[in-house]
Amino acid sequence: MPLIDTEEAARRLARAIASDLSLYNEEKIVQGVQQDDLFNVLSEEIEEGRALYKSRVLPDLYQKNFYDRAIVDILIKSKSHVKSKMW
Repeated sequence: MPLIDTEEAARRLARAIASDLSLYNEEKIVQGVQQDDLFNVLSEEIEEGRALYKSRVLPDLYQKNFYDRAIVDILIKSKSHVKSKMW
């Protein structure tokens, strides 16, 4: 399978991976937001997703941090209703 070579496709892949993380780890995400410890609670899952993303996109697209932005948008911002000292 050829590597993704457009920014739009790279963003879509990053968001799809982050959405899957959100879907399958809702309880851990809420716990992580509440305790301001999300990146420790989900470190394995986030790094597994990062490895998948890195393996599917060209290196110059990986450097643009689309994956990290998707993690923030989908895992953190979407939980702004959860009581946390982060807010």
